[in-house]
Amino acid sequence: MVKIGSSLFYPDKKNLDFRLLEQVAGSIHCLIRQDKEVIVVSSGAIALGMSVLGLRARPKELSYLQAIAAVGQNELMNKFSELFHKDTVKCAQVLLTWEDFSERKRYLNAKNALQKILALKCIPVINENDSISTEEIRFGDNDRLSALVAALTSADILIILSDVDGLLDKDRKSVIRVVDEISPRVKGLACPTDRHTCVGGMITKVEAAKIAVDSGIPCVIANGGKKDILLSIAADPLSEGTLFIPKGGFLAAKKRWIAFGSKSTKGNIIVDDGARNALAAKKSLLSVGILGSEGDFRKGDIISITDKEGREFARAKTNISNAELQAIKGRRSEKEVAHRDNIVIL
Repeated sequence: MVKIGSSLFYPDKKNLDFRLLEQVAGSIHCLIRQDKEVIVVSSGAIALGMSVLGLRARPKELSYLQAIAAVGQNELMNKFSELFHKDTVKCAQVLLTWEDFSERKRYLNAKNALQKILALKCIPVINENDSISTEEIRFGDNDRLSALVAALTSADILIILSDVDGLLDKDRKSVIRVVDEISPRVKGLACPTDRHTCVGGMITKVEAAKIAVDSGIPCVIANGGKKDILLSIAADPLSEGTLFIPKGGFLAAKKRWIAFGSKSTKGNIIVDDGARNALAAKKSLLSVGILGSEGDFRKGDIISITDKEGREFARAKTNISNAELQAIKGRRSEKEVAHRDNIVIL
């Protein structure tokens, strides 16, 4: 799984240049010849649209941006088709929004489509569907999208290519080679206290890495401008950039959807310490340990589970609606609020 940042289209930060993209495409072809399956998430539709239309300033009006993205997406796919066709490899365009992840049926449809594209020996080239995306269904950045697709497809590794060498240590010079826990300190390195000093969108990359490792997928953030960077990482994930290591085993596909498939949950259930401990011990959520609830959720919706201090520590697919919960919360009931197989500890 490879995410290509828009910075690879503008190596000097000013002029459109496809040389780095050509280099990455060549490496992808080498990986395919090694019988590896490769999925690409690529930014660049709006940037390319602005270039084609001769626009220097990025418009603010949503409909204008959507139109520019429609023009640019065509250019983006034409370029990928040209690059991969040189090596007799075919590619397929896939455009996604949050709704394709939050709705279970659409989620599975997307998964099946990507599997079939790979079975046809084609390269899926994925981007956010900017031409129809509104604020409610936008991912916000393709780093997050790449992590969600990695989880959707059970990828072996997520490689995020940008114009940075990796996560820099506090001296802002040396690259941290391995991260085995995305702690508050690590998040602080991605974006220091003064948020104006956030460099290269690293905070979104670390957030994407967290989705990946929480799904059981290793993630590498590296500089796409380095020669043969993909081949080096494929041979040894420790060779370049920063490697984020999963803490535990591979999270089951359904639980990955519960944990990360929704941009926002339908509601919130607040539990006491006893219920929290029971959930940590892989027990089902029962009404007796519930202190309160919020939101207009229904049976089958994804909800957050928080402790008494309001900290979210789990997500679940509910067996009952919030209206039904009001009659039994805090009391013993035979009805499970959420089954243990539908609960994910975050």
